[in-house]
Amino acid sequence: MMNASPMTTLFVASTGGHLAQLFRLADRMTGLGEDRLWVSFDCEQTRTLLKGERTAFVPFIAERDVAGVWQAFRRARELLLRRHAVTAVVSTGSSIALSFLPYAASRGIEAHYIESAARVGQPSLTGRLLQMVPGVRLYRQYAQAAGGRWGYGGSVFDGFQSMPAGGGAVRRVVVTVGTDRGFRRLIETAAAVLPDDVEVLWQTGHTPVDGLGIAARPFVPAGELEQAVREADAVIAHAGCGSALMALAAGKHPILVPRDPQHGEVVDRHQIEIARWLAQRGLAVERTPENLTFADVQATVSHAIERLSNPPPFQLRRAQ
Repeated sequence: MMNASPMTTLFVASTGGHLAQLFRLADRMTGLGEDRLWVSFDCEQTRTLLKGERTAFVPFIAERDVAGVWQAFRRARELLLRRHAVTAVVSTGSSIALSFLPYAASRGIEAHYIESAARVGQPSLTGRLLQMVPGVRLYRQYAQAAGGRWGYGGSVFDGFQSMPAGGGAVRRVVVTVGTDRGFRRLIETAAAVLPDDVEVLWQTGHTPVDGLGIAARPFVPAGELEQAVREADAVIAHAGCGSALMALAAGKHPILVPRDPQHGEVVDRHQIEIARWLAQRGLAVERTPENLTFADVQATVSHAIERLSNPPPFQLRRAQ
């Protein structure tokens, strides 16, 4: 049983890129209570990333899972009413935000929703629903996307910059497509263009790999995958926000290959948008499965990513 404590902040996020973003943004937020509790799903990522933090788990909520949102709402009531003196709830989504933020706002608790950095264009469905909830403070991670109820507090990509690197041979590559739907088009192309003498870690998720002749690993523990990315010469990834962040944080200039909704690989164009935005700022190379070449892979070793040691604070809008 967790004891109540004053000035508790709940950090609430689904696993994957949503949690990775919130974890990197949390220490940049000022004015919140020092006591904090992380709320997410129970999986290897949360137990690795949040080691040493206080955690509370809710059952997994699938995409657009109304029943799952309702079930997690019951847990939200328990945490907000009975166990903690919560003064703020901050979430980067996705659906889990709907379980916590409207209820927190209705009780006069500060409720902050930060739209995913994957959303360069229109907000997600979660964001569009929360636009209709009074009292929830809304943020975009791109200044040009702010307006109306949406403010701009900063971005998880603040402080990353591309720098020249020494180059060299490509001996180790990580190919990662996350853990959601399959992305056979990318795996097929990468298997065709990467030479046999290159050591490859294939993290393939739900992608069928029959006939490709690769040593696929559907799911790789987060700590092991991050270590492999740090040690790799090059990274090829789907344009999920979590995968992009992992590569940048490891100092890698990734090749991002966005999933395409026209092929049923994702529900909308957000991966195309984030890959394009990062490429325009020199933080990644954007390719499609049809135009990815080994020359692209070789070119990435001439760039590295550095990050400022003290990125700017993420500015939450506080009560006046």
